[in-house]
Amino acid sequence: MLNGSKKLEDSFGVLEIARIYRLGEGVEVKYKKMKKGLTILLVILVIFGGLVIAYKRHMHYEIEPHVSYNLGDVKDEGRSFDGSSVVFMTKDISPEGLGKVYEMLNAHPEGRVAIKLSTGEAGNPNHLDPNLIKDLVQSVNGTIIECNTAYSGSKRADTAMHRQVAKEHGFTEIAEVDIMDENGYVSIPVEGGDHLKENWVGENFGNYDFVIVLTHFKGHPMGGFGGALKNISIGIASREGKVRIHSGGLFSKPPIDLPSLVTNQDIFTESMAEAAKSVSDYEDHGRRILYVNVMNRMSVDCDCVSSPAEVDMHDIGIFASWDPVALDQACIDQVFLAQDGGSLQERILSKNGLHILTHAEKIGLGHRVYELISVDKEK
Repeated sequence: MLNGSKKLEDSFGVLEIARIYRLGEGVEVKYKKMKKGLTILLVILVIFGGLVIAYKRHMHYEIEPHVSYNLGDVKDEGRSFDGSSVVFMTKDISPEGLGKVYEMLNAHPEGRVAIKLSTGEAGNPNHLDPNLIKDLVQSVNGTIIECNTAYSGSKRADTAMHRQVAKEHGFTEIAEVDIMDENGYVSIPVEGGDHLKENWVGENFGNYDFVIVLTHFKGHPMGGFGGALKNISIGIASREGKVRIHSGGLFSKPPIDLPSLVTNQDIFTESMAEAAKSVSDYEDHGRRILYVNVMNRMSVDCDCVSSPAEVDMHDIGIFASWDPVALDQACIDQVFLAQDGGSLQERILSKNGLHILTHAEKIGLGHRVYELISVDKEK
């Protein structure tokens, strides 16, 4: 009996040892699985962290401070410059004032004249007033030209809806409206660009012999500001061309949302400058294209935003030049002179909007230094 009990105890001991051994094996297996899982998680975190750092470095840009390029200021400060351009201005924001600055450019358009402007997004009240530009547009028998948009939520991404918005905003009442990329795009070359080798513009762009660029100068949520340079780059590009500009030539399929998220800000503004130069070069190296900026109702948001921020600075005037770089620079300087221009100044600087002017001058599109001449009679 005792021998039987002993054997039974020994059996239970062996079983207990086996059970403990199996538990140990299970713990070891679980430990190995946990260790492997933690290792995989750590690798994922390291890769993700590296991607975040790389993304931040890629997207980083240095803010260029504002400096006046008025010829008088440049000379007084003894700064060197390669050349300057003339910009005419009036404080009279009226059809008569617009006519005066236009006449000072001594232009003589022949053939089919295009009027490049933004029709404005549905719901935005800040676009150019058709009554302001009507006399000038009709005096040259101009055709208003536009291209469809490439951002999500826009009613102007579709030609039919774009025409409807143009009608609602009063532009079809003063002139024919041509949505130039209704049937696609054509490629024009980009000379001397760092990012673009070609620019995809609305197919109908080549139908015109002369271009008058009428721009409502304002802020912009992506470019910092919207002036003449943006109007002839993003504005004349087809939907696909807009995406190429926003992405530095890497993408072409609308919308611009993803390309904009992965494109460095300076690459974007430099690409705008390069596209603008291609348009100027296409127009007989700037001899068949002139520019007018209207500085009124200046929100920090552009006319492409359906519900823009409220305007919080005063109207300034109308500016005109044959040089889009000098023209935009003159308008920028006016914003930074304004006592109530803080919001727009911050928007321009935060997006490093001044860089488009730096690059445009670098590639030979125009001069930042300008001589400002008022057409208003002194009282």
